[in-house]
Amino acid sequence: MASKKIRRHELILELVRERGGVSVGSLSEMLGVSMQTIRRDVDVLCDGKTLRRAHGRIELTAGHINTPFDQRAGTNLMGKRAIASVVASQIPNGATLFMSIGSTPLTVARALRYHKELTVITNNLSVAMALSEELSNRIILPGGELRLPDRDFVGEEVVSFFSRYRAEFAVFGTAGVAEDGRLLEFHEAEVRASEAMRLNAQRSILVIDGSKFGRLAPAAGAMISDVSEVICDVRPDPIFDPVVESVADRISFVGRTE
Repeated sequence: MASKKIRRHELILELVRERGGVSVGSLSEMLGVSMQTIRRDVDVLCDGKTLRRAHGRIELTAGHINTPFDQRAGTNLMGKRAIASVVASQIPNGATLFMSIGSTPLTVARALRYHKELTVITNNLSVAMALSEELSNRIILPGGELRLPDRDFVGEEVVSFFSRYRAEFAVFGTAGVAEDGRLLEFHEAEVRASEAMRLNAQRSILVIDGSKFGRLAPAAGAMISDVSEVICDVRPDPIFDPVVESVADRISFVGRTE
């Protein structure tokens, strides 16, 4: 039980860092526990120097505040750049591709900056901006409300948006990978968006760093074995050997090992 509580505290900290601030109700929904449990967790966490209660939600203290998406994009840069370089080498000029939300797909987009005549279908505004510098590219975005501070579009409209197109490639990340190989997200709509991309692309490429193996999230999506190719920086803990073996001919570990 103690280990579950420690892991839950780690997830709360990670979620607040990612999103800038999260309500108790949202934490309860995402982590699948009662609001009373979350309140007890928050009482403990707010006794430290990292989190505080403010404006009806849990936020980082002043000394730890940063733009959440920019903070996420700046973690494990070497690993993400290694992943992005491999993916970019596989995508030719003139390709049509889906690109998802997340910091690793954004790193892939930055690695594609010298490609030309791409058609990019994405709900990630940062991806769109990164690829808009090449004037021969065509960029297609969904309508709807922009989620801040992540600068992306989510919801059922996005699922419908991806379902209206077909692409040669789908480049997407995931919030976590379960011990059975199931891909996890924090919201069911994010699962459906990833599935729409995967199913409507000739080739799906999952881009993740090793930290995603074992990371918990409540919404379950496809199996990792449903993906055409997995590009990761480092091999995960041996407990995930069966998952790695299930995609043995389709997974690459591209990060530095020394």
